[in-house]
Amino acid sequence: MAAPFFSTPFQPYVYQSQQDAIIPFQILGGEAQVVQIMLKPQEKIIAKPGSMCFMSGSIEMENAYLPENEVGIWQWLFGKTVTSIVLRNSGPSDGFVGIAAPYFARILPIDLAMFNGEILCQPDAFLCSVNDVKVNNMADQRGRNVAAGAEGFLRQKLSGQGLAFILAGGSVVQKNLEIDEVLAVDVSCIVAVTSTVNIQIKYNGPARRTMFGADNAVTAHLTGPGIVFMQSLPFHRLSQRIARAVTSPNMRENPKFFIQIAVFFFLAYVVIVSSLILTDV
Repeated sequence: MAAPFFSTPFQPYVYQSQQDAIIPFQILGGEAQVVQIMLKPQEKIIAKPGSMCFMSGSIEMENAYLPENEVGIWQWLFGKTVTSIVLRNSGPSDGFVGIAAPYFARILPIDLAMFNGEILCQPDAFLCSVNDVKVNNMADQRGRNVAAGAEGFLRQKLSGQGLAFILAGGSVVQKNLEIDEVLAVDVSCIVAVTSTVNIQIKYNGPARRTMFGADNAVTAHLTGPGIVFMQSLPFHRLSQRIARAVTSPNMRENPKFFIQIAVFFFLAYVVIVSSLILTDV
């Protein structure tokens, strides 16, 4: 088969690592996936609260605050939980744990040893990890990279030499960037990038268009070398479509709603004007 004519072809993400020989796991399902991880005696998994789907009888679960894995102040400021769950195999034989995605998402296994021990992810991308993995929420210090909303401001940094599992919505694409190769991506479609990729945020059009929430208002220009993981259906985009489908029919079936809003503002205007006139008298 002839090679593509471009230098770094788009390709589906395929996990190939020697780590799976040490930590056996299996990703089940097609859309809302579940990762089943085998644990030897005394091995443990750190996962997001509420992500456990099933486990063998020898697994013990506890909630724990892990300051070495989470920057609690950023979690608290953005309304996130500051705890994690620890699943430990306390039995004499091997056990298993099933960790589920919280929405229609695919689970990507990331062997941090293959990425020089560090990778940057979108907020809330982290699902669970085995062995040496630290999760830190960090903010980009460069002002031009602070995009509107938490997605452009808060990032998750995974570091260590262990195995981590992250979430991505829809179809997942991996792009290998060569030196000085530039790729423009919608900010919400970025799942993860290696630390060697340079990121610059650019606004498409005037500031007023960005202020009023136009689609694709903010684009990330990624410069290689490095690896980029992209998703076709970010969670916030899916939630917006669901919200429109739920609210729009009600609005069309009830045109009186607009009349009621107009009457409310008119009465409020009359009350304010009347109070001002009486006050002057």
